[in-house]
Amino acid sequence: MKSLWSDQEAQRLTHNLEGAERDLALRVYTSRLIGSDPDLVLHGGGNTSAKSALQDGDQDIPVMFIKGSGWDLGTIQAPGLPAVRLEPLLEKRHVDRMDDREMVRFLRANLLDQSAPTPSVEALLHAFLPAKFVDHTHATASLVLANQPNAAEIARSIFEGRLAIVPYVMPGFDLSIAGDKVFAAAPPQTEGLFLVNHGIFTVGEDARTAYERMIEFTTLCERHLADHRIVVPGPETSRPPESAAIRFKDALRGALADIGGLFAEKVALDYRSTPSILTYSMLENLEEITSRGTVTPDHVIRIKPFPLIAPADASRTELVRALEEYAQRYTGYFERNAKNATEPKVILDPLPRVVIVPGVGLFGLGSNSKAAAIAGDLAEQTARIVLAAEAYGRFTPISEQDLFDMEYWSLEQAKLQKDKSVKAA
Repeated sequence: MKSLWSDQEAQRLTHNLEGAERDLALRVYTSRLIGSDPDLVLHGGGNTSAKSALQDGDQDIPVMFIKGSGWDLGTIQAPGLPAVRLEPLLEKRHVDRMDDREMVRFLRANLLDQSAPTPSVEALLHAFLPAKFVDHTHATASLVLANQPNAAEIARSIFEGRLAIVPYVMPGFDLSIAGDKVFAAAPPQTEGLFLVNHGIFTVGEDARTAYERMIEFTTLCERHLADHRIVVPGPETSRPPESAAIRFKDALRGALADIGGLFAEKVALDYRSTPSILTYSMLENLEEITSRGTVTPDHVIRIKPFPLIAPADASRTELVRALEEYAQRYTGYFERNAKNATEPKVILDPLPRVVIVPGVGLFGLGSNSKAAAIAGDLAEQTARIVLAAEAYGRFTPISEQDLFDMEYWSLEQAKLQKDKSVKAA
């Protein structure tokens, strides 16, 4: 992976800017560099921050600019990085427990502008890490390794102590506390965190350092895989739909209309057929491997815990039956895990967001083209990651209960509700 940093562009963006304005301009710049690469983050994934100070009369108020929920790093602008008062956030590192809603209220209460977007659910971890700039991604190469059963051991061998290792903890307050403790116990020269089943955090006293550390650590993952004769291809071009794909698409659309529910009246179908997707779709253990879970915890919000797999020659009637069986399976998943939740849960719609057609490709499903394309992008990335993870060792994502906790996490559901264009997608 190559750094896209440009001294000329950075100087142009910060010309005549000082203090917090300069910090924010650089934060926007490197956030967009990260967001421009789908093998670092996809569709609102990842988050970035910068610590600075804003003047209030004769006083300097320590603040942190942090990505706001719902913003995409690829297109983020200054309003998408709202300022929060830093000192109250730092005090929370000594708190034993804070539930989701309390944390959101606390973060919003410390916004300098109450009309600003809600700070990222990982804002506290960004605050606790003692560097000026903090970057977090779900880089494709890192996920191949983060989803191995011995991910921590692998990370220690690759990064040689430069990244501290954090076992899987659900994002939010608990992860903030766990990440802070791990980083605080690490040597002073530690440059970030490797989160098992999740991704990478990098830190730096300037925007370029934090960004280029992310590029370097992702490259180290790529090189480690190459040493094992594994090359993870970048996003691949999909071939045009052929007759089998067109026939299946028509049958699926009809079956969704017949079965009723969310997609009865309107559904968008995003077809993908790349070399990796075709190889993935023909795996002998496809049903078992797709049942293990998603490549990052937050993918489950967009594409459900598992796809529907259906043969290319399935009729409309057969697809109705397959969708009904999927709904029964999803209901079973809900009932199995909801009983262990700390608060009552209401089941989401039980229809798939990804349909895999062996030998033909896959379809992302959504209530509109944007939602369907998001599902397609995430499923396409999943195919590349799982193939590489299986070639390296064994694809081992988080447990079903952890996956359920993420899918039914109130904060993540709120994030979808705010984005009307992908609501219920």
